[in-house]
Amino acid sequence: MATVLDEWKIIPRLAFLAIIVMSYRTVDWYMYDLDAASRTVEASGFVSVVVGALTGAFAVWLGKSG
Repeated sequence: MATVLDEWKIIPRLAFLAIIVMSYRTVDWYMYDLDAASRTVEASGFVSVVVGALTGAFAVWLGKSG
């Protein structure tokens, strides 16, 4: 079982999938659940940080040698 987890890299892929879902849900919340009056500087900053984290995680993911 451990070799399957290591060979297929299941845990890192699930973690990256979780980051993608979190980013999608955050942007979706910002774009569709908030009206224009509720889009504050704090909400914009939060979305910016989450999307930046996705960008950084993707850069690290691509930088790994297999």
